[in-house]
Amino acid sequence: MTNVISVITAVHGPSAEYLADAYKSLLEQQLPEGWDWQWVIQQDGETDDVVPYVPDDVRISFGQGRHGRAGMARTMGLSRATGQFVKVLDADDMLPPGTLARDAAVLTARPDVAWTTSRVLDLLPDGSTVGFDQDPPAGPIGRGEVLAHWKAHDFRAQVHPATLCVRRELLLAVGGWMALPASEDTGLLLALNAVSRGWFVEETGLLYRKWPGQSTHQAAHSHETERAARMAVIQARAEALLALEGWRIDAG
Repeated sequence: MTNVISVITAVHGPSAEYLADAYKSLLEQQLPEGWDWQWVIQQDGETDDVVPYVPDDVRISFGQGRHGRAGMARTMGLSRATGQFVKVLDADDMLPPGTLARDAAVLTARPDVAWTTSRVLDLLPDGSTVGFDQDPPAGPIGRGEVLAHWKAHDFRAQVHPATLCVRRELLLAVGGWMALPASEDTGLLLALNAVSRGWFVEETGLLYRKWPGQSTHQAAHSHETERAARMAVIQARAEALLALEGWRIDAG
């Protein structure tokens, strides 16, 4: 029986051209014997401008749905995920070699850990990369630690939600990604950390492409009223989960 990591990617027309680079990064992943990946690509919308960029590979599951932004697309794609672990990969990003193997190794060896994150390098348009100089130490991340850091640092977590790899059952239990116009992945990260321990992998696990079309570059992303509302509901959800001891995931 093959163990599977389901990689979930939300995509829309402007980012579809980058799927080729994401696919190449998946092909370069070397997993232990008995493991493979499944790539669940979910289009945010029902146009014809993404299909031509979807690679022909039996491990790829492609779907479309009504426009609702990335969080809804990922959650809809989750319906087709068959793996015991679910890995996030945005359409315009890439996984460095070894990323999936490192995530699987931690989650397989540590039943007390429910999710992993890893180091990120920003990939700039000229091909150069820039790292984050405040990465946490490699190893476990306790319940509530991400929320505490996020609140103390102007709503910026010490680990990047775009690098998440999580046990599928827990992802379903917390309802997938939040129904927000942005920061839906941060909302998921804080919810996961409210009920379970995570792990930070010090090796680089994501090349995060910087380009004008990405959602975080749009003016609406920084709209003060909307941002305040997003942060408020993300915080309220995480704090509510922290207070519900019956939701604690504390195996091991």
